[in-house]
Amino acid sequence: MSEINLGIIGGGQLGSMLSEAAKKLNINTIIYCDDKEAPAQNFCDQFIYGDYDDKDKIKEFVNKVNLITFEFENIPYETLNEMNKIKKVLPRPSVNRLIHHRLAEKDFINKLNLRTTKYVSVEKKSDLESLTDFLPGILKTTTMGYDGKGQYPIRSIKDISSLNIDFSKGYILEKIVKLKKEISVIITRFGMNDYEIYEPIENTHEDQILKYSIIPAEISEKLFNESKNWSIRIAEELKYIGTLCVEFFIDRNENLYVNEIAPRVHNSGHLTINAYNVSQFENHIRAICSLEKIPIKKISNAKMTNLIGNQIVPYKKNLKLNQNEFFFDYLKKEIKANRKMGHITKLV
Repeated sequence: MSEINLGIIGGGQLGSMLSEAAKKLNINTIIYCDDKEAPAQNFCDQFIYGDYDDKDKIKEFVNKVNLITFEFENIPYETLNEMNKIKKVLPRPSVNRLIHHRLAEKDFINKLNLRTTKYVSVEKKSDLESLTDFLPGILKTTTMGYDGKGQYPIRSIKDISSLNIDFSKGYILEKIVKLKKEISVIITRFGMNDYEIYEPIENTHEDQILKYSIIPAEISEKLFNESKNWSIRIAEELKYIGTLCVEFFIDRNENLYVNEIAPRVHNSGHLTINAYNVSQFENHIRAICSLEKIPIKKISNAKMTNLIGNQIVPYKKNLKLNQNEFFFDYLKKEIKANRKMGHITKLV
């Protein structure tokens, strides 16, 4: 096999883990990122710093690689599309454009006859006054935003007057589900009806940031199978290549709802590094680089705990780990509140 130089857009922890997985497969990684301090430069073979609209830097990046992928979805479609004209971008830029927009994403899911929470487009503050059927709800920007950013809970009509929001952006109002639990399914699609799919992962959030991910999820066999089947349908309809995450809500009546699609490797899948023979990161590299597909096997049940902000400090000071515990330091230079600094995976 000739040498592969893989371009990765984005230099956060997902870019770091993709670079590590690529290295295991003797694939070189070149990361392009608009953050000079991006931690993934500690793991890749080459790092290029530049804005996502810097044509000269982007040209330099594209000329160094055989193909391109990305670690997060908030990249201008125009940038990905221009790159794709010269070197293949996987997943395809059109997938990213669709999922980048929450309203388009929800419409896409509903056209597949898969259940989502009720939702409606909101263009101005006065629109909210007639939308009592969607309350309590969460007002979200249609683009950008993650880990609770760009999201505004609205319990009742009287909450609307206190909202201080820039309505020059587009918004979507989603009715809140009477939530029992949240799960996610990680699937890697290699081609038509050719995929590897991990078992559903149960997730717990604190302050709208993922805190714990656990396998096995405590769900019924019906929901186990339904969530996997829905994920396959989504991946097939998108003609997706690479690793994809589908996040689900389960309500108190055991109904399943698609919450969001992440067109990339995902935080809730970190436990696959230790709990499976092939991680979500390695599978993504294998799929986009047209490498051999290896059937996945679960090695162990597991619990992943995100280390947020100062929670990483004891581990950086060599806190002793228990047997079957694995510590991951993302090597971010600055500790910030609500920032994912690392994680612990425990095999159980």
